[in-house]
Amino acid sequence: MRHNVMTHEQPPAPTHAAEVAREYVPDGEGQIHGVTFDGKSVWFARDDEVVAFDPLSGDIVRRIAVPGADAGTAWDGEHLYQLAKGEILVIDPSDGQIVRRLPAPGKGEDSGMAWADGYLWVGQCYGARIHKVDAATGEVVKTLTSDRFVTGVTCIDGQLWHGAAGDDRPAELRRLAADGTPEEVLSVPVAMIAGVEAAGDGSFWCAGERGKLRLVRRTSEG
Repeated sequence: MRHNVMTHEQPPAPTHAAEVAREYVPDGEGQIHGVTFDGKSVWFARDDEVVAFDPLSGDIVRRIAVPGADAGTAWDGEHLYQLAKGEILVIDPSDGQIVRRLPAPGKGEDSGMAWADGYLWVGQCYGARIHKVDAATGEVVKTLTSDRFVTGVTCIDGQLWHGAAGDDRPAELRRLAADGTPEEVLSVPVAMIAGVEAAGDGSFWCAGERGKLRLVRRTSEG
């Protein structure tokens, strides 16, 4: 397993302003954990269930009971992946059945998760790491180290982004190079970013404080 540690001698990444385009409280004020998007519904984890939210209607359209669903959520076009109690559960959304189980790299200390090209990117918040995990075997094949807490993780066209928050610094979305160094930073004017998922149009779904789900985008001036 290779470890890519972010060097701190690189010039700072360019920082751009971001704004909240829309904000929802789809299902009460309980904390939202992982977030993913299947092209129509936003799925989010909340303690013992995974919930599908339709942003067009504002309605909750599906609930799947998943005990211990307290961290990242991902979508591969067919299945949901959910961090729960030190495992990655692979879930068939049509009937809610768990079809596979994989070990989570942080053994319960994991935060965000994203799927891309047969791999899962799994963040560890307080460990400030992101692990690249083989989605078939659970093997960790690469690890990136950050200088900030890693909350949500998402991957857009092969580019890895993560949310950064909770360490007494402004909330950010960061695009990373292959070695883990930030290449671009979006400064987000919110108190908290938890789960993160790309919306497919350049914006991001971000979980926040008190059950908030926000659509965040770079400002026109940024």
